[in-house]
Amino acid sequence: MQSYCTVPTISDRAYQCLIKYALEPTAEATFNAHSYGFRPSRSCHDIQRQLFNNLNSSSNGVEKRILELDIEKCFDKIDHKFLMQSVQLPKAAKQGVFRAIKAGVRGEFPSSESGTPQGGVISPLLANLVLHGLENVGHEVRLKIRNGGRYIDTINGFRYADDVVFILKPGDDSKLLREYIDNFLETRGLKVKEAKTKVAHSTDGFDFLGWNFAVKPNGKFISTPSQKATDSIKTKVKEVMKDSRFTLEHRINKCGSMIRGWRNYHRFCDMSQHDLWALRYWLWKFIRKQGRYNRYETNKVIKRAIPSVSWSACKFVIVKGDKSPYDGDFVYWSKRENANYDGITARLLKKQNHKCTDCNLSFISGDIAELHHIDGNHDNWKPLNLEVLHRECHQHQTIHGRVRVRTAG
Repeated sequence: MQSYCTVPTISDRAYQCLIKYALEPTAEATFNAHSYGFRPSRSCHDIQRQLFNNLNSSSNGVEKRILELDIEKCFDKIDHKFLMQSVQLPKAAKQGVFRAIKAGVRGEFPSSESGTPQGGVISPLLANLVLHGLENVGHEVRLKIRNGGRYIDTINGFRYADDVVFILKPGDDSKLLREYIDNFLETRGLKVKEAKTKVAHSTDGFDFLGWNFAVKPNGKFISTPSQKATDSIKTKVKEVMKDSRFTLEHRINKCGSMIRGWRNYHRFCDMSQHDLWALRYWLWKFIRKQGRYNRYETNKVIKRAIPSVSWSACKFVIVKGDKSPYDGDFVYWSKRENANYDGITARLLKKQNHKCTDCNLSFISGDIAELHHIDGNHDNWKPLNLEVLHRECHQHQTIHGRVRVRTAG
């Protein structure tokens, strides 16, 4: 790999990607069930549902506290010696990883003494290898008072990359937990960022991954977009709409794309008080001022600028235990991935047992399922004329080849 580069070259990135493909399956076999950041088929929504499971009324969340912490300059401070001890690869591949993490900045720092490549394809995986076990620290730390003595139990921790939360029950010693965490991080060359680390009562609420979590005095758990996330989308939309380098239509479409993405991210929150009414009103007035649309046309345009997305609070189906896409359970992962589809595609996938009818292989993570009309007539939507195929299998169907030739003729 090239050395002394500020940014990895294309060849560097390709090499890192190959190393990642070799290292990830073995790493996934050992990673903790409560680690969700930058891992295949896991997401922020898994942690959101885990927090619901641990803080809702049936879990007596009203009595719990939360230790939330952030690791200071995680990707810049990782100890190289510890990192290389965590990497299980053949010697030649391991040497490539070592050269990547040692590459500095030409003319300033000829060699890096700590951290992982900034912007590198493999950086998140290397960080997960180093932080593996942090979410488990609480399994050795819960100390309660019983008959004048203390006994060890379990504290649940949930990690998304370098952001971690621990759920503390009454009597749990947060200071002792911090000692264990500090010792854990010290061996890796890391430390907690005190400014972003605090213990909060569940009823006071706390922000995590762009959401605000809180338990009401009556015990009801509620998750909503954080104030910072809400302010951020409002600011971005206004900046886009005021950018006169683009046409009004282009700005409206871009605005709609941004808000759709924002609402999709928060679709498992309680969005009843987050309909962006004030932003909608601002957009309506802004578009009217441009003189392109009358008031009735503006009402229609607003639907494109602020599209609606259905939401269902805390209904996300969490990934089962410590399962991994590399564990060979194709049926489980196929069903989970195909939950992203709806309508006729979802019904056909269930009918086909989540397998492609052309190659008879299951749909797994990364596969794209496409609807195929068997007779080539896209106006024939009879169920017997439809099937779901892998994109690759769909593209090589003979019927499509005949249609293309006939159209070209």
